[in-house]
Amino acid sequence: MFEEGDSVAVGVSGGKDSLLLLRALSLYRLFSHKNFTLRALMLTMGLEPFDTEGVERLCGELNVPLTIKRTDIGKIVFEERHEKNPCALCAKMRRGALNELAVEKGANKLALGHHREDVLETFLMSLFYEGRLHTFHPVTYLTRVRLTVVRPMVYLPEKHIIHMARALSLPIIQNPCPADGHTARQEAKDLIRELSKKHPNLPTLMLSALRNTAQYGLWDQKIAGRPKGPR
Repeated sequence: MFEEGDSVAVGVSGGKDSLLLLRALSLYRLFSHKNFTLRALMLTMGLEPFDTEGVERLCGELNVPLTIKRTDIGKIVFEERHEKNPCALCAKMRRGALNELAVEKGANKLALGHHREDVLETFLMSLFYEGRLHTFHPVTYLTRVRLTVVRPMVYLPEKHIIHMARALSLPIIQNPCPADGHTARQEAKDLIRELSKKHPNLPTLMLSALRNTAQYGLWDQKIAGRPKGPR
């Protein structure tokens, strides 16, 4: 995922996943045999309360420069558009804004904090709501913006992230989104949790099934045509 001379931007939402990824990469660069630079990027959604002081302090302790971009994405989705199903539009707008900010800051890699359960939930959402077999890949090259998106924690169970976030006292920002906890993703999360009561190894088996379909392009480890080295 990382190559000599990379300029890596970490998308930081203020949640446990992105903060743990930022902490992990700040340590990894100290002993990695590949030299790369690291910076943190954060978008505000125009929804309150959203206190970034703790994240700013953490970035200072880790010696990672932080850029905070103020947006009105939340207000557009909930107050102007009044979306009944806001998550898809919100995610699309956030991805676009974050990609553009990463390119603006000179990054050729954008690291996101998706974990194992995110992979599985996205797969179920695509199956139930789109009628297709799809989830995001560990490595994705975006040709339009010439940016490689990497997800270093896709094999990490969410329960481990929860444990480490508590152990490290990460400055988690409470999600101000009005739809938090009432989304299609939450339904998929609840379904996996319920099925896992009867089949405890279900998440591991589901991820193994995705890895076994790599030849069909569902879970590619390597992206064809992706340029080598930093941009």
